[in-house]
Amino acid sequence: MLLDTASLYFRAYFGVPDSVRAPDGTPVNAVRGLLDFITRLVQDHHPDDLVACWDADWRPQWRVDLIPSYKAHRVAVETPEGPDEEETPDTLAPQVPIIAAVLDALGIARVGVEGYEADDVIGTLTGAASGPVDIITGDRDLYQLVDDARQVRVLYPLKGVGSLQVTDEAWLREKYGVAGSGYVDLALLRGDPSDGLPGVPGIGEKTAAKLLDAYGDLAGIMAAVDDPSSRLTPSQRKRLDESRAYVAVAPTVVRVAADVALPDFDPALPAEPLDPETLDALAARWGLQNALHRLLVTLGK
Repeated sequence: MLLDTASLYFRAYFGVPDSVRAPDGTPVNAVRGLLDFITRLVQDHHPDDLVACWDADWRPQWRVDLIPSYKAHRVAVETPEGPDEEETPDTLAPQVPIIAAVLDALGIARVGVEGYEADDVIGTLTGAASGPVDIITGDRDLYQLVDDARQVRVLYPLKGVGSLQVTDEAWLREKYGVAGSGYVDLALLRGDPSDGLPGVPGIGEKTAAKLLDAYGDLAGIMAAVDDPSSRLTPSQRKRLDESRAYVAVAPTVVRVAADVALPDFDPALPAEPLDPETLDALAARWGLQNALHRLLVTLGK
């Protein structure tokens, strides 16, 4: 089980009231919510391994170099030496180090790599997995990893993590007209304002799906642009032709990396805390005793 951790703690932050606070009054709603999410996921799905994948760099420079608008609207503070600071609610940002400390004390593997997003860690771990993989994320970008043959699916939270949309190839075909491998081409053609991806003007999701159905993949679509006998409309041909520079680099930006050099770590779900003393201190300081008790009972089963 691979957690897109930031996606989940953002959801926890907005789903749990900020009246949930530590003894000193500091909001800990994202921390508490994420711990409850993990408890529920372990209860419901019984994973052998669980990795909290981390955004060591939420906006990698190598992606920005190719598409400068990539996540540009979400930059709060530009940092010349990088990475830039992401726009984050004032009461969420201080909770992220607490989440990291609690996961580390629990012994739940937390893996991030400088210069890469959590998505890239997830892509690399998925590619290396020898058994079934469940990816827990509220980010549709990771639909590209869905692969029935390898038993890779995305569990997308609809309401907390108690109600998860099971995303497999049949669901993707019904919803988007593509399998997991075709989702990258669909996403880059239609664009994604939330990630600052412009897409091809005039090519929305339905048109992108129809083009992919007709021509197979992005390469086939671009070959059709150069083929006078193809059945592209004049406006489609013009817009795709004018977007060649974007189309050339967008796959590298949209496709998650599969070759990240990962640190050594133990993905096994811990039966007991790695550092009980530190965990007790964190629980007392931040008022997490009940949430951690629920999680520890679940881990120990």
